[in-house]
Amino acid sequence: MERTAVQRLARVLRVLVVITFVCNLIVLFLVPGMAAFYVGGGGTGLLENNSAFQFIRFFTLIWHPVVWMLGATGEGQVWVVLSLFVLFCGGCTAVILWQAKKVLNTILKGEPFTLGNAVNLKQAAVCCFLISGAALVRLVWGFAYYRSIGPLFTYNALFVPVFFMAGLLCMVMSALFRQAAELKEDQDLTI
Repeated sequence: MERTAVQRLARVLRVLVVITFVCNLIVLFLVPGMAAFYVGGGGTGLLENNSAFQFIRFFTLIWHPVVWMLGATGEGQVWVVLSLFVLFCGGCTAVILWQAKKVLNTILKGEPFTLGNAVNLKQAAVCCFLISGAALVRLVWGFAYYRSIGPLFTYNALFVPVFFMAGLLCMVMSALFRQAAELKEDQDLTI
């Protein structure tokens, strides 16, 4: 059976989604270390030494609970909040990508209008709303911590409406897929 243009496009998109999903999971491991670098101004001589072992050791030790407890006080608070925010959003993004992969798999099978796709899109919508809410919380935290409107000019301020609209779009798509699946079921029963 020859594949349609939509299925060929879905195959390419599925490959890109899987690559992005894997990269997302790899990068999640590096998030606390990168946040500490960002807030700490690049670490204490970590990059000058050019030692791969020291670099890997830093990214591994940064996951130790004591480091997180010490970081939650004083100046370290910024990298802990940044790490938690990016880890949470990265986890939600991984769920969104996984749901997209599941939808693309049904398109490749030639049966896109299933109730499963409606559920997958609804779960993606929930994750979009969670990212939007987390960005709003981080924005409010930034106002309180920095005591200025500076956080209003960061990517967090952009995340709130963008992911909220993405969540609404996923909800609409979910309703459309559910309605199409129900119509397809009715049509299959009448024949």
